[in-house]
Amino acid sequence: MAPSELSAATAVALSAALRAKTLSSYELTQACLATIAKDNPALNAVITVSEEQALADAARADDILARGDGGPLTGIPLLHKDIFCTRGVTTTCASRMLENFVPPYDATVVTRLREAGTVMLGKTNMDEFAMGSSTETSRFGVTRNPWDTTRVPGGSSGGAAAAVAAGFAPLGTGTDTGGSIRQPASLCGITGLKPTYGRVSRLGIVAFASSLDQAGPMTRTAEDAALMLQVMSGVDPMDSTSADIEVPDFRGQLGDSIAGLRIGIPRQYFSADLDPRVAQSVHAALQELQREGAQLVDIELPHTDRGIPTYYIIAPAEASANLSRYDGVRFGHRCDAPADPQDLYERSRTEGFGDEVKRRILVGTYALSAGFYDAYFKKAQQVRRLISQDFSRAFQSCDVIAGPAAPGVAFGLGTKTSDPLAMYLEDIYTLSVNLAGLPGMSIPAGRVDGLPVGLQLIGRAFDEATLLRVAHRFQMNTEHHLATPSSAGEPT
Repeated sequence: MAPSELSAATAVALSAALRAKTLSSYELTQACLATIAKDNPALNAVITVSEEQALADAARADDILARGDGGPLTGIPLLHKDIFCTRGVTTTCASRMLENFVPPYDATVVTRLREAGTVMLGKTNMDEFAMGSSTETSRFGVTRNPWDTTRVPGGSSGGAAAAVAAGFAPLGTGTDTGGSIRQPASLCGITGLKPTYGRVSRLGIVAFASSLDQAGPMTRTAEDAALMLQVMSGVDPMDSTSADIEVPDFRGQLGDSIAGLRIGIPRQYFSADLDPRVAQSVHAALQELQREGAQLVDIELPHTDRGIPTYYIIAPAEASANLSRYDGVRFGHRCDAPADPQDLYERSRTEGFGDEVKRRILVGTYALSAGFYDAYFKKAQQVRRLISQDFSRAFQSCDVIAGPAAPGVAFGLGTKTSDPLAMYLEDIYTLSVNLAGLPGMSIPAGRVDGLPVGLQLIGRAFDEATLLRVAHRFQMNTEHHLATPSSAGEPT
């Protein structure tokens, strides 16, 4: 394959080339590293490059392939979001607090993907501690959208989304607490899947909100996402929140028909908050699914508008508890010459955390305080149950729920940083899925003004296979997922 073909190739195509011996993993890894070196200064999508380790891993993968061994991901390069602990490689969460933290162990996701033969190229930029929707809160500077470098890539997994879109690697990992895989996937024109809560182990993922966080794949296609999810999934005895439930053959079900499948269309997702041009792209995508035999069904999710206030009480409250460990004593940033323990805690946290992280810690601590727990946190948990019940009722009349992944296309850098509420509204269509613990994914569904639009698909708990099947069928009949930033001027 020529370098231009490599940057747009899927993991499935690259795996076939590796097995056909028309390409080696070492050559592929070198090409990816060269692309990162050339284009990352403009995008700032990758903050740590593990060149020596990557080339060594690629050489081992070639040896495995030469013996006729290995699996479909053997020798395929990938980038990990810098929230996954990687043994011997800096894991910063894009924060000064963890700027020099080198974990002594790998996250379970990292271990499973490494054992599957993938080649880790490095770590991608993100919003600090995954708190943000634009990758603008990073200690290491903003990430830019490869479709338009004056715009954001979304967040918090914006670095991974931008990297995959720009051809730095065919695969990336992300985490999704309220939309942090699906929203950047939408804004960067890639496929991003948030699995059911518990499908993928959270061990070794730096915690933001423990009842919401979930890791997932960020790829070009649904087929690539199925390959990754197959490896990432499964119970982890070291993670009590991982589900001991059978992992289906995700790729094996991709070719099944979607004729007769009922797709629910929530009225609440097509409100005044949605850009009409995005709505038009989403409706066109739904019509394509209808041509494949799917049935469109109108449904109601009446508590959708309660999702944002509910999420922004629960998530900050859990973040407040999780981030209390960063006190300047055991690990993380420590201020110079503290006068006493109080000074140590105050200055270490003041210096180590950015503004958005501090804002959420304060909100969360307030919501958990004795005088306000019942009024805020307890009430939010009650509304969370109502949101979950909305989905349960909706799935009585449909098999999949579909709608927009984001209210608009990628917005300009700096345009929402001074207005946190406007930034929070970016997650209006995604965060209810996390509150209910359901799987959701975003797939490319068109472009508006040359910028990608994502179609969101939401499924029943542990039914990622159906989402992947619908997404794959859509991608077999459309070319939106084939578009790259270099072809942005071409018609969709």
